[in-house]
Amino acid sequence: MIARRRRVAGWAVHLYTALGSVVGVFALLAGARGDAQEAFLWLAAALAIDASDGALARKVGVKEVVPEYNGAELDDIVDYLNFVVVPVFLMLQFGLLAGPLGYAAGGGALLASAYRFCHTDAKTPDHFFTGFPSYWNIVAFYMYVFDVGPGLGALVVGALAAMVFAPLRFVYPTRTVFLRPLTIVLGLVWSVLGLMTLVALPERATTIAAASLFYPIYYTGLSFYMQATSRKPG
Repeated sequence: MIARRRRVAGWAVHLYTALGSVVGVFALLAGARGDAQEAFLWLAAALAIDASDGALARKVGVKEVVPEYNGAELDDIVDYLNFVVVPVFLMLQFGLLAGPLGYAAGGGALLASAYRFCHTDAKTPDHFFTGFPSYWNIVAFYMYVFDVGPGLGALVVGALAAMVFAPLRFVYPTRTVFLRPLTIVLGLVWSVLGLMTLVALPERATTIAAASLFYPIYYTGLSFYMQATSRKPG
């Protein structure tokens, strides 16, 4: 009976992960209607699912209780939709990318992330992401809130797409032991500021959004520090 319950729990975790794909389609539909607030709220929900499903999977032990199902592959499929395809669509839909340069930058982001997602060293054994970890959902959100023009947008997206191939390592926030309490607390503060910015839309609360940039700066700084000092995430 216990084994059966654990197996049911394992499938429930996989279903929870898969629901991210449904959320991504809702974000696409909202973007197609021109509703930026709803679109980014759906992406925020997708981010919440992605941030929590890994911990649930490890707690249940899905690899042991549902050994015939590849949860990591499912997670990559959903992440590519919500962190790459949907954000690039929104950047094009809302004019953050436009014209030949914009289309080239958006296409570059899609192709670069497709390459990285399927590469064997996309995630290292010690839990680093290799290259820019395709956080296009966050890039699209900040570009929209700060009303970035298509020229600057193409430059930013193009540069980050190139960084996907860079020999850099970025920490995996939910798997990094070093400074984990601080990272979690700061991440929660960032989430609150992000939700405040979302709730304010269609008014662009640039002051709150600017304040929330402390976390991407912290995340990048922590990644570079750990790489420079060869610290292990744990």
